[in-house]
Amino acid sequence: MTATASLALRTKLTPTTTALRAATAALWRPDGLRQRYLRYLAAMHPLVRASVPLLERAAERCAELDDPAARSLAAYYTRHAEEERDHDTWLLDDLAAAGAGPAAVPHPVVVELAGAQYYRIEHEHPVALLGYIAVLEGNAPGPRLADHLTEATGLPDGAFRTLREHAELDGGHLDDLHRVLDAISPTPARQTAVSVSALHTADLLTRLFLSLAADPGGHP
Repeated sequence: MTATASLALRTKLTPTTTALRAATAALWRPDGLRQRYLRYLAAMHPLVRASVPLLERAAERCAELDDPAARSLAAYYTRHAEEERDHDTWLLDDLAAAGAGPAAVPHPVVVELAGAQYYRIEHEHPVALLGYIAVLEGNAPGPRLADHLTEATGLPDGAFRTLREHAELDGGHLDDLHRVLDAISPTPARQTAVSVSALHTADLLTRLFLSLAADPGGHP
């Protein structure tokens, strides 16, 4: 039986799992956790803020292509943009509840994460964005993380809305992405574009978490 596109993507990403899990564990280690969580929120805000514009631009690029698969992708990206809309304000609310604010300058790895996708959308094919989404939503917060952090940091419950919401939403979003990827039956070249985008994203996300874990302190 021929492997589906979504299974091929998951298989490609399997070798990245160990490093990303180790980086996540370092990020949430007990010492200095309160300030590290605030740095995490401040770093994630510009990344989440980029989500809807990325999805909208990918939908526009798909609409410019004379391709039935691209039309299906455009519909998916448009729908997903609406699902992600205003999530960046959740992060601002979380930061405010924790007595902090957004970073004055985005983390450079965050700029690279989002910027690489703009390049791929404009100069490769908008299908590549699926690899980025697959990694971010495939590494969503676990369902018990917010409760653990609330207890460990002493921050108010209102500082954890984004974690709670994404723990609930992103599993379903990932299933939807896999269905779309299989339905469009990407050519080998486009499947490669998705895989390369996903592997690059996994590497950058690992680097971001390690950077946040290693930052010795200071308010975000």
